[in-house]
Amino acid sequence: MNRIKTFFLLSLLTVLMVLMGNAIGGKSGMMLAFLMASAMNFFSYWFSDKIVLKMYGAREVSADDAPLFHGMIARLAERAGLPMPRVYIIPDPSPNAFATGRNPHHAAVAATEGILRILSPEELEGVMAHELAHVRNRDILVGTIAATFAGAISMLGNMLQWGAMLGAGRNDDEDKGVGSMVGSLAMAIIAPLAAMLIQMAVSRSREYLADASGAAICGNPRALANALRKLHSTSLLLPMADARPATAHLFIVNPLTGGSLLSLFSTHPPMEDRIARLEAMGL
Repeated sequence: MNRIKTFFLLSLLTVLMVLMGNAIGGKSGMMLAFLMASAMNFFSYWFSDKIVLKMYGAREVSADDAPLFHGMIARLAERAGLPMPRVYIIPDPSPNAFATGRNPHHAAVAATEGILRILSPEELEGVMAHELAHVRNRDILVGTIAATFAGAISMLGNMLQWGAMLGAGRNDDEDKGVGSMVGSLAMAIIAPLAAMLIQMAVSRSREYLADASGAAICGNPRALANALRKLHSTSLLLPMADARPATAHLFIVNPLTGGSLLSLFSTHPPMEDRIARLEAMGL
């Protein structure tokens, strides 16, 4: 169901971008904005792992540096049918973890010092199984595609807004010109917002899927549920000091804090729902 929902949401982004291109009045502007967004996201796709790991000061560890943690990842990767990813530890007391890399053969998993400290071995195994599920499900690729479309739509919105304002003076005496200007400005504002919400929905769907896949990999849904409960409460008290909105979707729990209004724009599903789904899977 989550895969179908993700496909549907990506299709909505495609339709929204086509509508924006038509509103601008031709294919040239649409193609230019799409190519610019694709170029940015192509760079992000190929180098995002290095960028985000450096951004959070992650340190790669070997089996000698962290034998228990490294061995856990090796066992889970074998169980998931994945190549051994690179393993990193982030020097941050806030408990969290993420996976990155453009495909299973170029993947990395990272955990904060905080999460290694507060979780039991079973709970930590559930968390890292969740991250390996992201790798196996190619969620980074899906997220990049969604970001490409959302970025292109945002650029098209800017083009449409400027086009409507600059074209207003030539059509002041025509009712349809004024109506077209108002409609273009409305689409320039609404479409990028809609694209952002759809992108967030894609990310939420992939989190539900990674929870289910991760529980299957580790074989202990309740351990993952307990880990999420513990991570959620602790991260609210001890949020990541250097967390950035652009990378929030990577983490197993949202590293950013905010009220109920901001939850509308969260890349993560409600924690209660995630825990309830895992507990419903049984032991």
